[in-house]
Parts: sequence; C-alpha cells; structure tokens
Amino acid sequence: MKGIILAGGHGLRLYPQTLAISKQIIPIFDKPMIYYPLSVLLMAGIREILIISSPDHIDLYRRLFGDGSALGMHFEYAIQPAPAGVAQAFLIGESFIGDESSALIFGDNFFYGSNLTEIVERAAGHDDGGLVFACYVKEPERYGVVEFDEHERVVGIEEKPRNPRSNYAVTGLYFYDNEVVSIAKTLRPSGRGELEITDVNNIYLQQGKLKVERFDEGIVWMDTGTPESLLEASNFVQAVEHRQGLKIGCVEEIAYRKGYIGRDQVLKIGNYVEDNAYCEYLRRLVE
Repeated sequence: MKGIILAGGHGLRLYPQTLAISKQIIPIFDKPMIYYPLSVLLMAGIREILIISSPDHIDLYRRLFGDGSALGMHFEYAIQPAPAGVAQAFLIGESFIGDESSALIFGDNFFYGSNLTEIVERAAGHDDGGLVFACYVKEPERYGVVEFDEHERVVGIEEKPRNPRSNYAVTGLYFYDNEVVSIAKTLRPSGRGELEITDVNNIYLQQGKLKVERFDEGIVWMDTGTPESLLEASNFVQAVEHRQGLKIGCVEEIAYRKGYIGRDQVLKIGNYVEDNAYCEYLRRLVE
C-alpha cells in the first residue's frame, strides 16, 4: 500500500502565520504538524509516501524529509498547482500509486489513541473498495457527514451540509483499493469548484464497496487548521507527553520499533543537537 499526505492549500484560517510558511510545517507543541499524520501512516506499516503540496512550499518538505531513507522509507513529492479538491490527489499521484492500493491523510489532521496502531494496521490490509473513519463531533456542518438509516446502515455522505443528518463526520484518513484513481477521473468539480472526496466515497457506497468504521471514545481526532484547534492539539500533546514521558508522533521512534531503522540511525538523529528535549528522547530510546 502507498501513502499520500495532502499538505497543500493556502492555510488561510491560520493567517498571518501562513504568509511565510506552509501550514503543515507549523508545530503542534514540539514537532511539525506533518509529523503527526506521517506517524499514522508509519503505524499502518506504509513505507512509500507521496507528499503533495503547493509550488511555493514543496521544497520545505524535501528539506525536512529528503528521500525518506533516514526513516528507512521512500519519499516522493508532487505539486498541486492550486487547491482543486482532495480527490485531485489521486490524479496527481496516479503514477506513484501504480497498481497498488493507497491511503490518503490530511497533513493537518491529528489522531491519537491507545489502539490506533491496531486500527490502522488492519485498515492497511483493506484492498477491496474504500474504508473511511467517522468520528462524533459537535459541529458536523464543517465536515463530510455520514447519514445512517434506522438500522444504522450508511446510506449517504454529504459534504458540509447546512442541516446535518448525524453528528458523525468523516475524518481526514482514507483507505482505497486501486479503483480510486479511475473513480477520481470520472469526477466533475462541485459547486465549490473542487473534486470532492465525498463524491469518491459516495461512488464506492453506491457500488456497495464502502466501509465506514466509527472511532470509539478512545480515539482523539482533531482538524488543526484553526488557531484554536492548533492550540488545543498542542496543549493535548504537551499534557500527555509531560505526564507519560513518551512522545506522540515521534516518527523516528515508530520507524525504529517497526524495524525500518536501527539503533545507530536513531543515535545519529538524536545526536543532531545535544541540548534538545526531542533529541534527548531519541537517545534515551536506544540507550
């Protein structure tokens, strides 16, 4: 399975921070925002990653991750010329995906939970149709909303409805078989002028090939694209890390525990800065 991180957009909700930097480089507490969605793909066992960003920002990610070998992975990069919808990622990434299945995650989404690794590892084995996750939210009108019938079966997904038919929002984490590229090619821009990921999901649903899995209360999901949600996520990470002495979204640790890199590589990264809490954590990890 291939992984795609969508790190494009103008980040206007975080203006003026995003005048000079890509939104997904802004830190959530002690590491860049993009580390958190990347860690989810790592947990799922996905080692080939495509990062899609704007022409102005793509080189930031190349400098941050290089070819991915420092994490025992393979990274590629592609440009989204203008924000034209989430589903455009599959058109941009067609050659990268090839004949494999794929997972797409938003670069500003934050996930945390004790059984998250188990959930995404299982999802990565899904190779027939689509699999998306839904989470109960207070303001569903901001998201794609899942509609259920009286038997709790999914009957539709509506993008940012004025009158939501449930409080379950589709999160920014999607798993699809190889047909997603062909489906994306059939889409026409919505009224917002975008190729909607909700349309992709509804096509899979009409084919009887969409699975919607609800996150339980043990999973935390945040869209960190606003100042308030960014601060909330940072406070959450700081509180958990301070209390447990463990790090959330530490991609080097996950790569090490997955066996993608060895002790020497972790120490090499950990010795980059002597007086730094993140580097010190990496050193303790292997020493």
